[in-house]
Amino acid sequence: MPRPMVWVGKIQPTGQIWPTKGVCLACGGSISSVWPEPKPSYGAKIRAPHALVMTFLFKSGSLREKLKAIAQATYTHSRNLAYFVFTYKGLMALQSQLQGKNFQLHSFLAACIGGWLVFGENNAINSQIIMYLLSRTLFAFSRLAVEKGYIPEPKWDPFPLTAALIWGTILWLFEYHRHTLQPSLQSSMTYLYDDSNVWHDISDFLIYNKSSTEK
Repeated sequence: MPRPMVWVGKIQPTGQIWPTKGVCLACGGSISSVWPEPKPSYGAKIRAPHALVMTFLFKSGSLREKLKAIAQATYTHSRNLAYFVFTYKGLMALQSQLQGKNFQLHSFLAACIGGWLVFGENNAINSQIIMYLLSRTLFAFSRLAVEKGYIPEPKWDPFPLTAALIWGTILWLFEYHRHTLQPSLQSSMTYLYDDSNVWHDISDFLIYNKSSTEK
């Protein structure tokens, strides 16, 4: 049976208490954190630079509108990551308390619920995060299948063939089924493959090659 614990937390400016340390009442010792403080700074570190580049390269509008879009994207990304981590760790702790320890299925269930609640809304930020995770999941399953012996280990490096097929497929989609691609990818590829067909002056090469309708 799990030993009883009491949670010690930090009082936030909002009045909320985030549990940060568990104390075992049976032995008096402390245990590692189950619910960490949400760390939106991680989301800010990875979202702010991306939003800055994409907004100034591909979005129109005033400087104020662009800065507002960057701040909104950074806030949404950071908030969602913080909510998801808190939900996942909370559900893992709950399952551990109910069953005495954690099982592999617990991680899957906790993340499924967190993903549904936090990332279930189909918007630009969530879409980018899910696609980011999808590509890494496919790579991880490929490695796991080899590790477990479900498929034989390749005798040659499959990465060059993978790169060729992915680039061939994505450019075919861009040229003939562009609407199926994610909007930010469309913008990037339009900038690289369409706007580069028009030359105005040296600023196209050094700064930004706008399309003929923009200059």
